[in-house]
Amino acid sequence: MGKALKKSHIREAAFLLIFEKMFRDDSCEEIIESAKEADEYEFDDEVCRIFKAVAEKSEELDGIISEYSEKRKVGRIGKVSLAILRLAVYEAMYEECVPCNVAISEAVSLAEKYAFPNDKQFINGILGSFSRSGRVPEKQAEENK
Repeated sequence: MGKALKKSHIREAAFLLIFEKMFRDDSCEEIIESAKEADEYEFDDEVCRIFKAVAEKSEELDGIISEYSEKRKVGRIGKVSLAILRLAVYEAMYEECVPCNVAISEAVSLAEKYAFPNDKQFINGILGSFSRSGRVPEKQAEENK
């Protein structure tokens, strides 16, 4: 893993690990080891960090998602959509360098690639409501750091 991965690749790899975890009771480390053995996609420490953080906060993230999902309870949201939503809400809430609009845009891109067409609108709708709610922390511009 010599070269640095692009943020979109990191996000997609983290999504795949988050999705995998939904089907297995294994620890994050076991899932990471399985993914390394399978060698199906590249990931690095940043991917693992995001995956573990989302797994650790999944109950909190599901609570937030359920507040904005008027039509479906979290348990009725498809696993692909839920994995995308967890990742996007996590990034919007906790990743200092990811503005909410970027988290939403990237979630929609993942949905275009992995979810059913109507799920893309569902994901965009939930994240749009979430972003307008005032709950998303203000991110400092990179140059202010």
